[in-house]
Amino acid sequence: MDILNTLSLKSNRQIKINFNGGDLSSDAGLLLIKEFAAKIGFAKLVKKIFKTDDKSIRFHKDNENLMQMLYQIISAYFEDDCADGLTSDPVFHAIPEKKSLASQPTLSRFFNRMNEDTLIQFDGIDKSLRDIIYSIKRPEHMLLVLDSTLFGTYGKQEGEGFNFHYQAHGYHPLLCYDGLAGGLLKAQLRDGTLHCSNDADKFMESLFLEYMERGIKTYLRGDSGFSSPKLYKTCEMNGCSYAIRLKQNSSLIALASDEDEDLYKASKKDQISYRATYGEFLYQAGTWEYPRRVVFKIEEPYGQLIHMHTFIVTNMDMEPYQIIQSYCGRGRMENFIKESKSGFDFAAVSSHSKVVNANRMRIHMLAYNLFNWFRRLVLPANMRKQQVNTIRLKLIKIAARAVRSARYITFKLCGSCPYKKEFYGTLENIRRLTIQLE
Repeated sequence: MDILNTLSLKSNRQIKINFNGGDLSSDAGLLLIKEFAAKIGFAKLVKKIFKTDDKSIRFHKDNENLMQMLYQIISAYFEDDCADGLTSDPVFHAIPEKKSLASQPTLSRFFNRMNEDTLIQFDGIDKSLRDIIYSIKRPEHMLLVLDSTLFGTYGKQEGEGFNFHYQAHGYHPLLCYDGLAGGLLKAQLRDGTLHCSNDADKFMESLFLEYMERGIKTYLRGDSGFSSPKLYKTCEMNGCSYAIRLKQNSSLIALASDEDEDLYKASKKDQISYRATYGEFLYQAGTWEYPRRVVFKIEEPYGQLIHMHTFIVTNMDMEPYQIIQSYCGRGRMENFIKESKSGFDFAAVSSHSKVVNANRMRIHMLAYNLFNWFRRLVLPANMRKQQVNTIRLKLIKIAARAVRSARYITFKLCGSCPYKKEFYGTLENIRRLTIQLE
């Protein structure tokens, strides 16, 4: 049989290939994720909190299905039917510690059993996970970065619609990231036709309350799509300092006209060099209950005659240039969203049902967060700023052979792996973690 399955390369007849190598896996690095999840009590947390309303007695339990999907997503097997191709993989058998994996039909039924209750359970898992992580390393303050994005849809899915900002059909979810650590703190799947700021104040309120209870000062950044007086007021009532960009209008430009004129005079003899000036004023739009502080930056880009204006409404006490500088760091948000989508298939909304798609999004969000904390807490320092696809290639996609005995299963990892030092270093960092569990 080996002879029949063996092929020779035409480029070199002395090289022969077949798929009879034995009990092998290409994802041995997932054992690091398993060890990290066990160390922080993640699997026990999921088992304690997560369950659907299904009353049937099933061989594949809800919490086991969820954990299987998380490991699949982390190792880039995003689709449900990837499970069918992993049924013989020894690493995927060892990780859930059960005889067989859930198949594609089982996982699809699992997704379809989820509803609004499971979305609430995901909120509980996310918050409890932060409790665990903050027991290791508590942040002194929290930078909340608010944004939205587009999830493309296909066909007549519930809640999909044409979004004029993106000029495409899809969902328009709200996202809030930790601007310093990169964690996805909250996500809500919304109809595609909704504006960015629609119910953003209600969306953020639970996070404000959570961090107030923790005694952690919060700061919020948002682009001009979130210039809503309801959001400003919610921030002010919950002790959150904010910097949110305003859309340019004639009133704002008129209030900054003195600094604008000074900049023109300063550049009269040299209209090529870059120049910028900063300022502030009190401003009250027609929909605002009272005036608020607005800081601005006027700049003359290199080689241009036209001035560019940036206006930010804020309740911070910092100097205008400091607030503008802090706001400009918001560009990292796009990198977080890009990694969520490309690295974790975050925008996978393949179901007709909107609530099922919302639950799918939350599972991918959970995988993103678990991996993000793994990266930040236990990876070697030289790998902590690398993207997930790079880390997968280096530490997850490692070939291994499974050797079974009566009592043990030994994974013999690829001897020529160039990242053995990082693998052992990560394992040692996991063992050194000091966790405060209930």
